[in-house]
Amino acid sequence: MSAIKAAHLYKVFGKRPESGVRRLRDGATRADLQQQGMTAAVIDATFEVDPGEIFVVMGLSGSGKSTLIRMVNGLLPLTDGEIYIHDKPLSGLGKAGLRQVRRDNVSMVFQHFALLPHRTVGENAAYALKIKGLNRADREKKAGEALEMVGLGGWGGYKPSELSGGMQQRVGLARALAAGTDIMLMDEAFSALDPLIRRGMQDQLIELQQKLEKTVLFITHDLNEAMRLGDRIAMMRDGRIEQIGTAEEILNDPASNYVSRFVADVDRTRVLTAGSIAEPPYEVLGSEQGPLMAQKILREHQPSWLLVVGRGRKPVGMVWEDDVARAVREGRKDLPFSKVHEMPVVHRDTPINELFEHSAKHLAPLVVTDDDGRVEGVIPRVTLLTAATPVVEQETDEDLEGAHA
Repeated sequence: MSAIKAAHLYKVFGKRPESGVRRLRDGATRADLQQQGMTAAVIDATFEVDPGEIFVVMGLSGSGKSTLIRMVNGLLPLTDGEIYIHDKPLSGLGKAGLRQVRRDNVSMVFQHFALLPHRTVGENAAYALKIKGLNRADREKKAGEALEMVGLGGWGGYKPSELSGGMQQRVGLARALAAGTDIMLMDEAFSALDPLIRRGMQDQLIELQQKLEKTVLFITHDLNEAMRLGDRIAMMRDGRIEQIGTAEEILNDPASNYVSRFVADVDRTRVLTAGSIAEPPYEVLGSEQGPLMAQKILREHQPSWLLVVGRGRKPVGMVWEDDVARAVREGRKDLPFSKVHEMPVVHRDTPINELFEHSAKHLAPLVVTDDDGRVEGVIPRVTLLTAATPVVEQETDEDLEGAHA
């Protein structure tokens, strides 16, 4: 079951929105509709958000992302298509049904905090619980627990005006947590904050999501924020979703020139991990095999080294061609592990910006292992250097227009 499912969503503003949808399906553009006095904000958007996932919708101003989240929350009616919350369609619910969905399933964190200035921090955090009809003692308890989670324990008696911007946004986050819904919608929730405070809020959201396993639909115009937060990212352009994928998929396999150019300035070394760039070794040698087998493999594949693995495909060491040749001449039966070259081992989740120091210290490629210590691949130095450099395809006039729209 998906937490959120959007199927072929359209949102057209104007006097005849349904006719606008038909024209879009027949190949009309946004500009075509604009000439008819209509605005196509969202065009044929389809996606699913899994339970416990942070799904980020990223796009420039005017791309349709904020309209999209308001459709998911039922604040804007759909022109066409359908939205499902836990596989239940929103269409036809009516005002009472939508209020129940917002009360029981979906909470919202806004860009500009949306706190009630005349109420205390504690009362703001408990507001959704009051709407639900929870008694005062229980809602104060739950609100206090939520404030503790966001680092505002002891601030319940203050007014929002007595708090900094970052603290006010924490109150908004606490209110969403206290509501007890499993889905949180966050519309540019951190964009009004200073960079350092913003990063701290991002860290806190990641930590809370890992602990509470909330489903988060997060809207942002900041690509670095999207890459940092999103389990998956939907890239929007002119009302349409250009690509959906993980940060690594979008960086390594952009769906269009527009996406490729958009991600060109991202610091790939902080997004990509060792596992995403590891490649299979030419061959591996079992730890029970000897120098003669090592020499045979080296002659067939022409590498200068061989990775030796033991039971469960766990790395044991590396042997090098000169040492192997010497061992064969001497008639040795044991593998001649190098006393000069160490075997650098890194976990698959290590960001590649942390790999350069290892690579600089060792002639051998980096050995990448999974959570169980099994070999997942190797990273030669040339692979590491290539991964840090984006490849941007030739730009077209259409791409340039879209990037600056």
